[in-house]
Amino acid sequence: VITEFVTTRHGWGRETFPRKLLPFASNKNFIECNCNLGLCVWLISETPESKRTVKKLDFCSGCFHSLFTDQETRVKRQFAGMGNLLKVLTREIENYPHFFLDFENAQPTAGEREVWNQVNSVLQESESILGGLQSYKGAGQEIRDAIQNPSDHSLQEKAWNSVCPLVIKLKRFYSFSLKLEKALQSLLESLTCPPLTPTQHLEREQALAKQFAEILHFTLRFDELKMRNPAIQNDFSYYRRTISRNQINNMNLDIENEVNNEMANRMSLFYAEATPMLKTLSNATTSFVTENKTLPLENTTDCLSTMASVCKVMLETPEYSSRFSSEDTLLFCMRVMVGVIILYDHVHPNGAFNKSSKIDMKGCIKVLKDQPADNVEGLLNALKFTTKHLNDETTPKNIRTMLQ
Repeated sequence: VITEFVTTRHGWGRETFPRKLLPFASNKNFIECNCNLGLCVWLISETPESKRTVKKLDFCSGCFHSLFTDQETRVKRQFAGMGNLLKVLTREIENYPHFFLDFENAQPTAGEREVWNQVNSVLQESESILGGLQSYKGAGQEIRDAIQNPSDHSLQEKAWNSVCPLVIKLKRFYSFSLKLEKALQSLLESLTCPPLTPTQHLEREQALAKQFAEILHFTLRFDELKMRNPAIQNDFSYYRRTISRNQINNMNLDIENEVNNEMANRMSLFYAEATPMLKTLSNATTSFVTENKTLPLENTTDCLSTMASVCKVMLETPEYSSRFSSEDTLLFCMRVMVGVIILYDHVHPNGAFNKSSKIDMKGCIKVLKDQPADNVEGLLNALKFTTKHLNDETTPKNIRTMLQ
């Protein structure tokens, strides 16, 4: 019978946790495996004849459950605060899969290549889109001058000539959202299809998982920039009013060939959203679930919750986060974690904050709050203001308090 264990971690010094972990059935099949986390565990067991034995094991916390073949084994905790290792022993961590997802260097395998190429052709445009949005200045002054002087034709023309190129730019952003929608659905199809589980897909198809993360990263960056720029809606509202007035006056304008009334209506709905790209992804994911009736909803939501869990563990585990060569990757990881949480909250019927959620919301929020405030203020606000179920009665009070 195993009576206690002691752990040591390379580079961290010796950690001793004498624990009585009863009951354990004797004669278990122990599995030794190499672990890149460098965690060693010494299991101290005792036979019925009171003969004490010590066994050294090398494994990561994710492998620990494999040490015990008896699925019914339960651990009686004598002390609290033993962290993930005890969670694995008590099987509490089953809903929180974790492995290293190489956001910096993942390359597509032959099986991923076709989808990867399709999505990559879309993502190549993302930085240009963000650059265009960041440099968007608006035509606020010209519009104000035109409104204040309605009889001054030169000011009307100046405002119109200032707004038209901006509307063309806004159409480009909107058109990109449609491409992103199709790219996301292609990735979801690849990352949720049976017979593999979402965890197996993400671990084995890391290049596609990275692209999925890049879409989420782009989405949060785009929506942050959009929310900070009220000129976008002001410019587009002026454009639509002017178009409507000119149609009444039977004036034909060349720009209507670029942005006709139907396109203007769709763009208006898009930019009316506080977070238009996130709304696009949410709708795309919901449509994917609806259109694939033979695919269980859990395949899609588990893909999202797994990604959130992987990001959280990588951020809070020095052995993982130290592998990143750039601080920017840590911010990338935080954005992706928040993005999948928000997406999960919109797609899952019960949301991300419910006690039955497969996302460790308390742990995710804590990881964010442990970072420099300047890096995470926008992400915490995104969780507060762009999620769907935060203020539900089923959301635990401590979670709401953490986000206040």
